[in-house]
Amino acid sequence: METVYNDLIRPPRELVDGFRAVLAEYSPSCLVADARRRVGAIGGLLPVLPHHKVAGPALTVNLSVDDLVDCMPVLARAEPGDVIVLAAHGCTRTAMWGGLMSTLSAKAGIAAGVVDGAIRDVDEIRDLDFPVWYRGTVPRPSPTAVHDRTEPVQVNVPVVIAGEVVNPGDIVVADENGIAVVPPDLAEDVLAGTRMNITKEKVIRDKISSGASVAELLAEFGHL
Repeated sequence: METVYNDLIRPPRELVDGFRAVLAEYSPSCLVADARRRVGAIGGLLPVLPHHKVAGPALTVNLSVDDLVDCMPVLARAEPGDVIVLAAHGCTRTAMWGGLMSTLSAKAGIAAGVVDGAIRDVDEIRDLDFPVWYRGTVPRPSPTAVHDRTEPVQVNVPVVIAGEVVNPGDIVVADENGIAVVPPDLAEDVLAGTRMNITKEKVIRDKISSGASVAELLAEFGHL
């Protein structure tokens, strides 16, 4: 795999802040996935702590499935608020994220890590209260335990996580339900749709509390 280091073009701050405001609601990833009509929804990765909710631009990292290497140097390219999305292709034989990576990321203001692979030091990450989504856990350290190579690695290229493409600069919204991905050119429309979903769900909850039946709700809203 050819080594690539691209710069990250981040979406406008006001758009990212708009999605961060959605984090105050129940299940923000679901609200966003609904607004995207089920596109860009990633499942199968769980947060270290279930209360974590994040939104931010994706700094993507693609690793060679045949030669996993330490990705810690990508932190030099990250900015506060970024979500590091690490494509380790579902490999759970080697931990590609741990306590030190989480500590450095927290110090750098990184919003979260999303690892399509294994992590370790879960107890330390939990105590740090740093948001990480992961595929599995394993004690085996990254390959730097036996060598110091950091290539091949591709930074800020399209990656595939659980069958969904994540492009660098996509807005990532993650919670305990999973991860929703929004391309910047769709972000305004998706954010507007998300806000409509928030309003709609509040109305439905109020009607349920007032005694509305399922048939009445379906007649008014079409689906729930």
